[in-house]
Amino acid sequence: MGLFRSLRGELVDIIEWLDDSNNTIVYRFERHDNEIKNNAKLVVREGQTAVFINEGKLADIFTPGTYTLNTQNLPILSTLKGWKYGFDSPFKAEVYFVSTRNFTDQKWGTKNPITLSDPRFGMLEIRAFGTYVMRVTEADKFITEIVGTDGHFTTDEISAQLRSMVVTRFTDAVGESELPVEKFAANANELSQLTKDIMQKEFNAYGIELTKFLIENISMPEEVKKEIFELSRLERVDLDKLAKMKAAKAMEVAAGNESGTAGAGMGMGMGFAMANQMGQSFTQQSQPQQPAQQAPSSAPPPPPMPPALAFHVVINGQQMGPYDMNTLAQMVSQNQITKQSLVWRQGMANWTAVDQVSELNNLFGAVPPPLPPQ
Repeated sequence: MGLFRSLRGELVDIIEWLDDSNNTIVYRFERHDNEIKNNAKLVVREGQTAVFINEGKLADIFTPGTYTLNTQNLPILSTLKGWKYGFDSPFKAEVYFVSTRNFTDQKWGTKNPITLSDPRFGMLEIRAFGTYVMRVTEADKFITEIVGTDGHFTTDEISAQLRSMVVTRFTDAVGESELPVEKFAANANELSQLTKDIMQKEFNAYGIELTKFLIENISMPEEVKKEIFELSRLERVDLDKLAKMKAAKAMEVAAGNESGTAGAGMGMGMGFAMANQMGQSFTQQSQPQQPAQQAPSSAPPPPPMPPALAFHVVINGQQMGPYDMNTLAQMVSQNQITKQSLVWRQGMANWTAVDQVSELNNLFGAVPPPLPPQ
């Protein structure tokens, strides 16, 4: 039986690796005592690299092709072994096959929220996840830096380390982009490319190429998301109408409060009055003015109220508003608007600085005249 095994070992002279998995990166060719027959055939297929190691030292590397193993195509191993005129059969060496194909759908994600400082919303936390594609480009470096003596190395064994690297560099990329948080989704492709460029140097240190990096989703706290939605609506809604609508809703809620018949009736009456006022306001703005009919009373009707002034404002390069005078005064007190801020309202030909608009002179208080000469 021992003789048969010995003869079978001598007859086996083809070294190759047929990979039927989708996650194996490195496979060590198994041979009893690592013995390889002189003039054995080495078959390296497309998407593979074969690396010979002798007593822990990297020797010869073979790219795709078929080779006859001897001193002519094993120059480094021949030098390490001290073969001057050939070598006896069999000789000992470890052969590692490294897959150089793309490993797709490698997932990454933030295990814990990332804290960011946003110029509009202050400190907030976000989460993100996505996928990336990688492949080994330098088999010798990958074996030296990552694999070591592992005879069957898979993507699962390196995914945790790569995920940590990806999340760290993604955080750096978000900080360098200086994008407001509400624009992350619209700029996912740009953030993906920026993160890929930042990470490529670190992947190269392990002999790996990051061929693709994708951000699938960036999420933020619900309260921040709700505030972003409300601000986006405010930029397109008349604040005066919005205030009246909210007041009417509040009065309707008060009318439904079970605090007594008188309070309920008063609340309902106020709610109906406000709703009626809003309806008249909307009707007057949507329909042409009709001439008022003469009231039967001898007293003349009161004149209509002048329309409330409302201005659009340029803040951080974006058009905001329109805002009424009370809102503008609050924005001035919070240093959101300066005398040089540009404003516009219906009837103005162009955007104009605040200090050039007469209706807004009172927002910054009275300025005393210069002192008389001594």
